[in-house]
Amino acid sequence: MNRRHWPAIALLVGVLAAWTVFYLRGRTTGTVEIEDGAGSNVVVQLLRNPVAVPAFSVTDLDGRTTSSAEWRGKVVMLNFWATWCGPCRAEIPDLIALQQKYRDHLVIVGISEDEGPVDIVRRFATQQQMNYPIVMSTDAIRQIFKGVVALPTTFVLDRDGRMVQKNVGLLNKSRTEAVTRYLAGMETTAKIERVEDPTKLDLTNASEIKDIPGVDFSHVPAEQKTLVLQLLNAQGCTCGCGLTVAKCRVDDPSCPVSKPLAQSIVDDFLNTP
Repeated sequence: MNRRHWPAIALLVGVLAAWTVFYLRGRTTGTVEIEDGAGSNVVVQLLRNPVAVPAFSVTDLDGRTTSSAEWRGKVVMLNFWATWCGPCRAEIPDLIALQQKYRDHLVIVGISEDEGPVDIVRRFATQQQMNYPIVMSTDAIRQIFKGVVALPTTFVLDRDGRMVQKNVGLLNKSRTEAVTRYLAGMETTAKIERVEDPTKLDLTNASEIKDIPGVDFSHVPAEQKTLVLQLLNAQGCTCGCGLTVAKCRVDDPSCPVSKPLAQSIVDDFLNTP
């Protein structure tokens, strides 16, 4: 890679290293334990009026096709993620533990937003020992589950297949277990709040934004888009907001600084031999 990319790559490596240190501090080796989701201090927000979801099917990395009709009677979590997404990688052990603990009541489906070779996703899933099906995102899936502008994003369906929650960012273990227990009809003392729209974009724990408003990616090769997105998610905006270029674009699409800065990062990447 050209030397002009080295400063950006160094910044990206630093960000990933910092995230890894932060994540590992809170972890112990061995089996991940899910916290008790019945605690009264846990608050779960669910849609007051659940949204009907049309029937759809997915095909996992092993070629097995499953229809959403087969999940009726169970809680379903559709987790949009990518192998290059730091928060996505961080929550995988918790999802594995949750699926294992509630395997009779819960179906987790990992929907990969990776644009590179499928083999990369398959190897990653094998290495992480992911015990739930992994499928590649498609236009059909995106038409049903809209607004995935940052990763991870998780949609929760109740036992009737209706969407009752959308969570943008790193899942909270206690709240995720609480919503599983509540929707599955199991005992929980967690506080349930019914709200009109709990889907407002909150990118506090979503450091990997994948759709940047006003930025043209049409000329970026698929195999290079991941790197460009990582650069946009790592480089700070110079408008004084204290955010990354990517998050500034999402929080304030009218910012006169972040838009040309973001596009210049993309253009510079493309124009550098």
